[in-house]
Amino acid sequence: MEKLKGSNKWFIISIILGVFILFYAGTGFAMKATDRADFCGSCHVMNEAVRTYNLSVHADLACNQCHAPHQITSKIGFKTQAGFKDIYKNVTNDVGDVIQATSKTKEIANQNCINCHSMTNKNVAMDAKEFCTDCHRQVPHFNKIPIGERMVAGE
Repeated sequence: MEKLKGSNKWFIISIILGVFILFYAGTGFAMKATDRADFCGSCHVMNEAVRTYNLSVHADLACNQCHAPHQITSKIGFKTQAGFKDIYKNVTNDVGDVIQATSKTKEIANQNCINCHSMTNKNVAMDAKEFCTDCHRQVPHFNKIPIGERMVAGE
């Protein structure tokens, strides 16, 4: 096999580097775009969760500040897996009336609650229940808005 000439070698290195930069930038863009409530609410099954979130004290946070790991390597894997699962469930029309968090999601959200509210937790018996949301379920997403007060889809 003939050795690559200098210009061919730099061309191939440039292509590889360009692909790496595009992949890195694309991943960063996708992570940022999919962290927003308007992205999460783009699926009709999430409308009520986004509406109640938008009225909550946590409305200034990105969805994944609570719902995804904060370490970037864990976050990418978690969001990829959750995204494929959500797409599959929507395509196969296998979405329940009430969306239930998985145990993995509950553990992640619980750790994120503890991380953000560490000063509050110093004076609280954290062993009372398994998850913060066992007592504070209504904080991020309270009960559904009564039918008479809901907005029509798309308004």
